[in-house]
Formats: sequence, structure tokens, C-alpha cells
Amino acid sequence: MENRKEKTPLNFGDSVANKQPNPVSEPMTNCESAVSTAKAQLPPPNGGLTAWLQVLGCFMLYFNTWGLANAFGEFQTYYESGAMFKQSSSDIAWIGSVQSLMLLLTGVFAGPCYDAGFLRSALGGVIYPVVLYRLINTIGFGWSTRVIGFVALATLLIPIAVLRLRVTPPRVRAMVDISALTDVWYMSFVITTFLAFMGLFVLLFYLSFFAENNQITDKSMAAYIVVIFNAASCFGRTVPNAISDKTGPFNLIAPGTLLAGIFTFCLMAVNKEASLIVVTVLAGFVSGVVIGMPPLCFVAITPDKSKLGTRMGMGYAMMGLGVLAGGPGAGNILGVGQDLNWPGAWAFSGASCVAAGLGYAGIRIVKYGKQVRVRA
Repeated sequence: MENRKEKTPLNFGDSVANKQPNPVSEPMTNCESAVSTAKAQLPPPNGGLTAWLQVLGCFMLYFNTWGLANAFGEFQTYYESGAMFKQSSSDIAWIGSVQSLMLLLTGVFAGPCYDAGFLRSALGGVIYPVVLYRLINTIGFGWSTRVIGFVALATLLIPIAVLRLRVTPPRVRAMVDISALTDVWYMSFVITTFLAFMGLFVLLFYLSFFAENNQITDKSMAAYIVVIFNAASCFGRTVPNAISDKTGPFNLIAPGTLLAGIFTFCLMAVNKEASLIVVTVLAGFVSGVVIGMPPLCFVAITPDKSKLGTRMGMGYAMMGLGVLAGGPGAGNILGVGQDLNWPGAWAFSGASCVAAGLGYAGIRIVKYGKQVRVRA
């Protein structure tokens, strides 16, 4: 009689589906847990095909989510023309506001997105408006949106195919951290960013329509205003983030948000194409600072980094209510008819950003002191 010794090979590359149930499954699970813990202690891969495929997959995710959200200004301008339906600016803005809010609410479930798509979402906001504007005049709005949907479908197959989980989390992350609601620094930052988002998204929604409605530019150039804004935002999301390693995030987000409010106030006096383009570039750049810095600020104000993902998800869900309020709120101020209240809308947007900038400055001074040359 042959004496057989059962062996259980440890092959960490096997998928869960390929593993056969056996009486030593519990030791196998413990071993895999130990390997996962060991991997977590190693630095993330910096280079190589697998690492760059993760970058490509994330690029496509942000390109088709926040990229489309940042392109809503072109949709707003088309809807305002009345070609599909006749509604007030406030009613139309609810479409883009709810779209953006839904993206932010998913942070509660999806966890942290540490770089918030600094560059990729802005690039989507550059390309999609151009595609939409060019196609509407040739194949109509219906087929234009279908083409965008097909492009999104094709490019989203890439992250499905290439994204991989590097380390299995040791435990399920809590969706809510009640202690965050009593953290003064955390709640102060969330409320301040609520105001910043409320003011900033007014620019994203209405700049193109402002140019066309006031005949500052022709219809074709008005379509490119949102493109210019998002292109400038690309640099605002990358360059300041590199600088923040030395200066700290609050030293950048406070003046950046104040400048966003000031540039928005400047729109009250704009009546020439050249001046509109200049203000659009400047406002777009500082908008990148406002959108790109909050993840770094969350890191700075979260002492227990094991709760960072939970707090960031909660924060973005609450801050998203500012996005929900900004577009429709400015639309209510604009009113209906031919004589729209543009100064009032820009005052609402600018005041929100200035208030947020002062709030960030207050957090910076109280938490880190009044000295200028302090990383904060």
C-alpha cells in the first residue's frame, strides 16, 4: 500500500476561484494574511508595467467621471438655448449639481482618493466639451451624447482590465467616524470647503453661458471658455501640489481660494473677449489649487492616519452639498428672461470663495501660528 502524503502548495499568485477547499484552509488564510501584511509594509512599486497600468487605469476613471462633471458648463450652455426644453438656469443647474454630488457621495463607500484626480479630471474637462460642441452641429445633441457614452464605455474597459488590489486590507474600513463630528479642526475645514465648492462650481457651470449670453464672444468661442478654464486648472492641480511638499497645504489653499473669489468679482466688469480669457485663465489656475489641496489638508488635520480614508470620505460627502447648492443658488439669483442678474450671481460665487479663503486662513493661523515661514 502506497503511503501518500498530502501536500498543500503555497502559490500566492493563484486566484480565489482556483483554490480547492481542503481541511487546512484556515492555515492557508492565515498565511495569506501574513503575506498581505508583509506586502503592506513594503513601499508601493515605483515603476514597471504593473505600476504604470494602475496609473493608466486611474487616469481613465477620473477622465470619465470628474472629467464629464467638469464639462457640464458646455451642457448648461446648450440647455440654456432652449433647443431641448425651456427651464430656468436654476432648474438646469440641478442636473450638473446632482451629478457632481453623486460622485462625492461615493467617497463614503469607496474610501480615499488621495490625489483627487489632480490632472486627469481636468483633462476630461478639456476634451469632452470640445467633442460635444463639434458633434452637436453635425449629428445633433442626441447622437453627440451617445458618442460620448461610447467613448466612456470603451475607455472604462481599461481600468476594469488592468486595475489590481496590491494589498488586501487587514480589516473592513468603517464608513463613518463619529468622533470626527466633534473634531474642531476637521469640522472647520469641512464647513470652509463647503463654502469654497459652493462658489467655485458656479464658475464651472456658468462661464460659457455668461460669454454667450452677454455677447462677449461668439458662440464658437464661448464653447471654448470652459475648455480654457479646465486647461488652466490642470496646472493649478499639479504645480502647487508639488510646491506644497515644502510649504504645506494650508499656505496654498488659503490664498488660492481668496484669489478665486477676487477673480470672480472681476467678472462683474468684464465686457471684452480678451479680458474674459485672462480672468478665465487666472480663475482656472487657482480653482485647481482649491480642488487639489483638500486631500492634503485632510492628511494634515488627521492625527490617526488609520481613520484617514473614513474621514476623507465623510468630508467629501458633506462638502459635496456645497456643489449641490452652488449652481442652483446662482441660477436663482440670475433669474429668467433676457436681463439676467449676472453681477448678483458673480457676487454670490465670489463672496463664497472669499469667505472660504478667510476660513482657511483662520485655520492656518490658529492651528500653526502667525509666523509666515512655517510649513502648514
